Amino acid sequence: MDLSTLEKYARLILQVGLNLRKDQTLFINSPIECAPITREIAEAAYREGARDVIINWKDELFSKIRYIYAPEEVFDEFPDWQKDMYMGYLQQGAAFLSISANDPELMKDVDPARLMKAQKTGSNALKEYREHLMSNKNVWCVISVPTASWAKKVFPQYDEAKGIEKLWDAILKTVRVDQSDPLKAWENHKNNLKNRMNYLNAQDIKSLHYQNSLGTNLTIELPEGHLWLGGSEFTPDGVEFVANMPTEEVFTLPKKTGVNGKVFSSMPLNYNGTLIDDFSFTFKEGRIVDFSAEKGYEALKNLIETDEGSHYLGEVALVPYDSPISNSKILFYNTLFDENASCHLAIGKAYPICLEGAATLNAKELEKAGVNDSLLHEDFMIGTADLEITGVTETGQQIPIFRNGNFAFE
Repeated sequence: MDLSTLEKYARLILQVGLNLRKDQTLFINSPIECAPITREIAEAAYREGARDVIINWKDELFSKIRYIYAPEEVFDEFPDWQKDMYMGYLQQGAAFLSISANDPELMKDVDPARLMKAQKTGSNALKEYREHLMSNKNVWCVISVPTASWAKKVFPQYDEAKGIEKLWDAILKTVRVDQSDPLKAWENHKNNLKNRMNYLNAQDIKSLHYQNSLGTNLTIELPEGHLWLGGSEFTPDGVEFVANMPTEEVFTLPKKTGVNGKVFSSMPLNYNGTLIDDFSFTFKEGRIVDFSAEKGYEALKNLIETDEGSHYLGEVALVPYDSPISNSKILFYNTLFDENASCHLAIGKAYPICLEGAATLNAKELEKAGVNDSLLHEDFMIGTADLEITGVTETGQQIPIFRNGNFAFE
């Protein structure tokens, strides 16, 4: 990548994604394979006025070695110093940037139970940290850059250098860095998402009914006081940020006990380095009562059985089939991108910010209001070219939300 393009990308991440404040600390979670780009972002952050930049390196190749050879009991342990690190920077008001770029099938030979045990242990230890971010108490953003193994999965027909180049091109297009003025492009994009969000919030929708030719026939009830969000979000003191780059969705939360019917996946799910594909869920009164998967069944089973809340949904997200990432016809094998090419749902924890007045409610009151809680939040894609979604209002009026895979009100 040429330096000027990289600088545009870094500026977009810092100014739009994180809206980094002068003298604010930036905390970056980064794969070591992404080190050169991560260092460039760190340098740009200092130039933007950051007080300090902390980089927490991740090594997925070593993680695989550890999962295979370490004794079982280590996956029940989480170091206090790591928890203290996250919580310390959280309390300082740091901005958190995560780089999502892993080998989609690196962990396919690892025991899924070990992966899930480590995931559960880490989620328990960092529960307060995750709750802060999901409540937007700190600014946060997830972005991506290519790695060789990921590029090989997405573009197997090319050699390593060409595959990385192709993946760079695809990523930069999804985040609008290829445009002459990415900052202005994002302002226009955020406004378009806000228009969809405002329309949905004005409809007083009680439930959504999904149908498509895969066999999806699902009804999702929405809780009273639900809010549709999209584009940018705000901290309690009014700092605007974009949590995912790219983003094409508007989203809300389902009523925990209000989901009934069957839904089929439309894309593979890369979960902890294991691909889950051709899967489905059956819900009754919100709870998953049956599921299937042609590939990655054990990984899916472990995901569902993380805790009680992982048997329920936590997010409803709408993305038109005719959207930039979908139209690229690229399967990224990375949820950050694939969820923005498709309508999706999420198993697990709901975003409390999607409920009016949630900031004043305690855990029991949130549960009573229909807000699901869990140690995980895992998106899976369900959108298709023929997806139809019909909203039903409190008065029983039926409103077309999606027809032929796209918004019906545009």
